[in-house]
Amino acid sequence: MPKSPEHELMIELQDLIIGTETVAGFLSGLSIVAAGTISRSAGTPVECGVTLKRRRATKTVGGSSDRAILLDKIEQRIGQGPCIEALRIKSPVLLNDVRSDPRWPAYQEQLVAEDCLSVLGVPLELNEDSAAALNFFAQSPGVFTEATVRQAAGFADIAGGAVRLAVKVGTVQDAAQDLQAAMRSRTAIDLACGIIMAQNGCTQAEAMDILVKVSSHRNQKLRDVTEEMIVKISGVKPVTHFDGHQALP
Repeated sequence: MPKSPEHELMIELQDLIIGTETVAGFLSGLSIVAAGTISRSAGTPVECGVTLKRRRATKTVGGSSDRAILLDKIEQRIGQGPCIEALRIKSPVLLNDVRSDPRWPAYQEQLVAEDCLSVLGVPLELNEDSAAALNFFAQSPGVFTEATVRQAAGFADIAGGAVRLAVKVGTVQDAAQDLQAAMRSRTAIDLACGIIMAQNGCTQAEAMDILVKVSSHRNQKLRDVTEEMIVKISGVKPVTHFDGHQALP
C-alpha cells in the first residue's frame, strides 16, 4: 500500500530526529525539509527560517540557507513581522506583497532591499513556555496561495509533534551528560580520598575534609583538585566504568 505524503513526512522527520545530535541541528534540518515541501507546492523556490520563542523573547535558531537565516534575523531585530505576529495569534500570517502591504514598513523596506517580496509565518505549538514558527520567504509576490498556506499549516501540525519529540530527546541527552559528568566527578573524589587515606592513615571523612580545605585554599573546584592529584600520581585522568564502555567499538 502506498504511503500518504503525511506519513512519508512523519518518517522523514523521525529519521531527522535520530540523525541529529542537538535540537538546534534538528531545527535546521526541519527548515530544509519545510523549504523543499513548500517549494514543490508553490512551484517556485522558497526558503525557510525557524524562530523560537521562549517567554517573551524570540530568536532565529535555524534556516534552510544562510540567506533564510539572514532574512529571519531581520524580523527579530526589528521586532515585528508575519512570523512574530503568527506566534502571537497562533495562526498563519501572510505578507503577500512586501511592496504594497502597509503593516510593517520598516521590516518590509529591508526585505525589498534583500529582494524578498513575499513572506509567510506559520506557528508551531510546543508547550506553555515556548513556541516556534516557520518563516517562509519567496522572491516574487503572490507565491503563497490559499492552497500553499493550507499545506504549510498542515506541515506545521505534523512538524510540531516532531519538534516536541526532539526537545524531549534533547532534554534526556542533557540529563545523561549531566549524570556522566557527575559520575566522573564522584569517581575522581573517591580515588583521591583513597590516596589520602593510604598516605595519612586517616578516615574517609578526614580525607574529604583535607580535599575540601585544599580546594578552598586554591580557589579550585573539588573535582579539578582531585583530578590533578590523580594525574600527578598515575599519569592519567580518572575514568568511570561507564566511560570505559563508552570507548568500546
